[in-house]
Amino acid sequence: MTLSSQADALQPKSPETLYAEIKDLEDAEKIERLTEALVHIPSINGTSGEVTIAEYLEAFIRAIPYFKNHPEAVWTQPLKNDFLGRKNVYAIIRNPKHTKTVLYHSHMDTVGIDDFGKLKGLAYHPDQLREHFAKHGPTAEVRGHARSEEWMFGRGSVDMKSGIAVHVINLIHFSERAEELEGNVLLMLNPIEENEHTGIIDSVVELKRLQEEWKLDLKVAINNDFVTELYPGDPNYYIYTGAIGKLLPCFSIFGREAHVGETLTGVDPTLISAEINRRINNNMELSERINGEHMLPPTCLQQRDQKDFYNVQTPLHSRLYFNYFIYESSPDEVMEKLVAKAAEACASTQTHMERQYQTFLNTGNYPDQESLSWDVSIYTYEEYVRHLERQGIDVRTFIDELDYSQDNMDKRDIAFHVVESLQNVDPDKQPKVVIFFAPPYCPHNFLREEVESEKRIIDVLQEVTSHNKDQVEGTFAVKKFFPFLSDSSYLSLHDSEEEVQSLIDNFPEYHEIYPVPIQEIRKLNIPSINMGVYGKDAHKYTERVYKPYTFTTLPQLTRQVTEKIFQN
Repeated sequence: MTLSSQADALQPKSPETLYAEIKDLEDAEKIERLTEALVHIPSINGTSGEVTIAEYLEAFIRAIPYFKNHPEAVWTQPLKNDFLGRKNVYAIIRNPKHTKTVLYHSHMDTVGIDDFGKLKGLAYHPDQLREHFAKHGPTAEVRGHARSEEWMFGRGSVDMKSGIAVHVINLIHFSERAEELEGNVLLMLNPIEENEHTGIIDSVVELKRLQEEWKLDLKVAINNDFVTELYPGDPNYYIYTGAIGKLLPCFSIFGREAHVGETLTGVDPTLISAEINRRINNNMELSERINGEHMLPPTCLQQRDQKDFYNVQTPLHSRLYFNYFIYESSPDEVMEKLVAKAAEACASTQTHMERQYQTFLNTGNYPDQESLSWDVSIYTYEEYVRHLERQGIDVRTFIDELDYSQDNMDKRDIAFHVVESLQNVDPDKQPKVVIFFAPPYCPHNFLREEVESEKRIIDVLQEVTSHNKDQVEGTFAVKKFFPFLSDSSYLSLHDSEEEVQSLIDNFPEYHEIYPVPIQEIRKLNIPSINMGVYGKDAHKYTERVYKPYTFTTLPQLTRQVTEKIFQN
């Protein structure tokens, strides 16, 4: 059997059969068996596998006796205008006598498997991957982990099908004690976390409905997205009390074209782009400083000119965008820094070109041309719209008449298309840089010690980790910001109305291409923490989850936090 056919042949047992087989096992074994079954399901982001895994999980939950007796306590929410028909899955153990509710949530999608190369056929086969890595692992650590049988390999094993399994088995645990519960446990499983987060974004409306119709008091959301070591030999098992935010700042750069035979008379947008990139990309000066936290700088995700065929004309314009993590800063503070870096880059480019041109003139014994300039204007998108309106252009009507399709165009391309189309009707064709934001936008949030209800959650985490400190070989560490992007970003919001409006004003077609429900999130305001499964190499072909902590320790921690939240 070839590797490819091995992958095709993998089929998890039916949800009903799997539940029947594992219902009498110890919880750790239940979690392992369910994780393995979920890894067998290819649920790559942007494929029909996201629908398949949602249907599998819904059916598995419905096989649990509590939900057989309460079929209305399991339901799905189709995502709006989704081309694949993806959906969120919900289940609740509800006691109408209590309003206190703990929300468990995980994401169902994974990244793709191109990184597996010739091992693609084994990507969803944990046992055979372990056997392969035991002999042929790329490092001694991977080989040792594969031989120890304490690690499960496979795409999604740590990011984050083991997390789903932990939450579902804990749901079973509490369903068997439903009458003793002093609150409600709500499970939410979302697709589309790995790029656009539209699963969790659509869930905001549903969670708000549950708050209002069922009077649920959502005390805390517990995500269990993967945690890992932050440096080699890191002994910590991290628990996070906040979610980092993300902006995608974009630079649309318009130059002055020239024939290569007159290259020094032009303004090359690729040169400006390179200068901007050099000043922003991986620049720790632009990262925030919060003592003891994992702070990361901006990262360039795309840089290209817009020529699509060969000729000897210099490029007309270029594009550049960055991943920009935000922790406590606001979008307007970030924009201020970006404008400053763009100004530095343009000034440097101007000085460079003036020197090169002067050298050219001196070499050829040519007279000066004082009218030639390499000055570049810098606008935020909001400023550029005002600039156009002052020239009599009805920007809103013009954009409304633009021809683009969200089904066929990347959301970032749409934002660039809007800006570049505005440049086409701008009477001012002087070189310029327009800075704006594009999808995705992830809000940032964190538990605040000055807010009593949030401080109590921090205290509960300290109590539980202290009580269980002997259960792990390393140590527990409670930190503020989960160092990776997370759906938890969309459950509460800390930016002010003015700061959010500044973001929207600098975000082309925000309400059309990425309408994050800001006001609804602000009203929802669910404090969020991340108590994650532990593993290594997420998004790599050696991805693996550490079974002793994930399948035994973590479920106990989650239950204890849940019970203490109810008690308080």
